[in-house]
Order: sequence, then C-alpha cells, then structure tokens
Amino acid sequence: MVEQLTLGLVVAAALADSINPCVFGVLIFLLAYMTAVFKSKARMLLAGFVYVASVYVTYLLLGLGIFTLAYTSGLAQPFYFFAAFVAIIAGLFEIKDYFWYGKGFSLQMIPGASQRIKRLSEIMKRMEVKHPILAIGVAVILGIFVVLVELPCTGAPYLAIIGMLSSGDYSSGIPLLLLYNLIFILPLFVIIFLVYMGHTSKKLEAWRKEHRGLMRLGIGLFLLALGGYMLWSVLKGSLF
Repeated sequence: MVEQLTLGLVVAAALADSINPCVFGVLIFLLAYMTAVFKSKARMLLAGFVYVASVYVTYLLLGLGIFTLAYTSGLAQPFYFFAAFVAIIAGLFEIKDYFWYGKGFSLQMIPGASQRIKRLSEIMKRMEVKHPILAIGVAVILGIFVVLVELPCTGAPYLAIIGMLSSGDYSSGIPLLLLYNLIFILPLFVIIFLVYMGHTSKKLEAWRKEHRGLMRLGIGLFLLALGGYMLWSVLKGSLF
C-alpha cells in the first residue's frame, strides 16, 4: 500500500486534519490566555512553541502506537476497513455541519474538555507568577491533554492514513508518519506568528467562526474521497 500512498496524499490528509476548527479554536483561546499571562512576547512565543512541540510528539506517538499495533497484531486488514468506514462516516458528519453547524451530532472534543483546558490555563497563570519555569511545563501538559481530547474531532484523516500504512512495509511507514505530523502542526505555527506580530486573538477567532463551515465542508469532502479511495483500492484487487 505504501507504493500507492503518495506523498501528495499524506500531505493532503495532514492539511485536512490541521485546518479543523477544533484545532484552531483551542490554540486561539490558549494564545489569548498566554498573551495575558506572559508579560513579554518572547515568553508567549516560547510557551506557544513548547505547546505545539508537545502536540507534535503526542500525536506522533499515538500514531506510532496504533500503527505498530495494527501492523504486528495481524489485524491490518480489518483495521484498514475500519479506518475507511470511519473516514466516510466522519466525512458525512463534517459535511452536515456545513449546512447545519452544531445541529444534532457533531464531531467535537470530549465533553467537559474545554473546562479542563481553562483550569490548566489558570494553573499556568499561577505558575508564571510563582515558578516561571513550571509555567512552560504546563504548556507541555496542555499539548498532551489537548491532543487526547481533540481526537474525536480531528482523528479521522490520521486514522485513515495509518490504516493505509498498516497494509504496507513498517519501516517505510515511519517517515510518512513523521511527515504527516510535521504538516499537521505547520498551521499552528502560522497562528502563533500572527499573534506575535500583533494580530489579536479576537480577530483570529472571528475569522475562524466565519470560515468554520467551509473548513468542515473541505474536510468532509476530502474524508469521503479518501474513504472511497481506500475501498476502491480493495475492490480493484490492489490490496491484501
């Protein structure tokens, strides 16, 4: 399958994953908080970069764990089909939100996660006053926590790519996972840079809300196409 899993497909899936309104919304909130907490822009920039690095490592380790389990357990084929159907179902829900945003069931963070993120942000605020080094450490915890609670909202493209990789060579799949996660975090760096250059979090959040329906539509169409491609690859006899 790795032969069919082109570089363009990995990049496209990672970009679709990274433009999710859930990802943008949490980061914009955290940057607004960090701007108030850290009195210098340099400290805010450092905390933002530490947060994104934590997201990268956590998302990568999750992907590697799932990939390794599917590959070594002999369940690559059923996992492939599972990932394909998840992509299609998630795509339908994402498209639904373009027409009826937030109505009925939607892909979103685990319930109660936003309140826990706010509590962790408050801890960061207290640490910056008493123990500045530990405040940066809280950014690491936030990155780990956010990845875990955002998985229901963001994980479908990642799962599909892992499903495709699991039917190929293990050693060839690792560099593609590294690339996927690098592409995934690039838009986060862009948002951090915009805030650092003086763009307000309120302005960015207004932009996110204005375009979140289109983002959902784009992700949904891509997921439908990706899931359909995965099933078509099996039907034409190129897999398993």
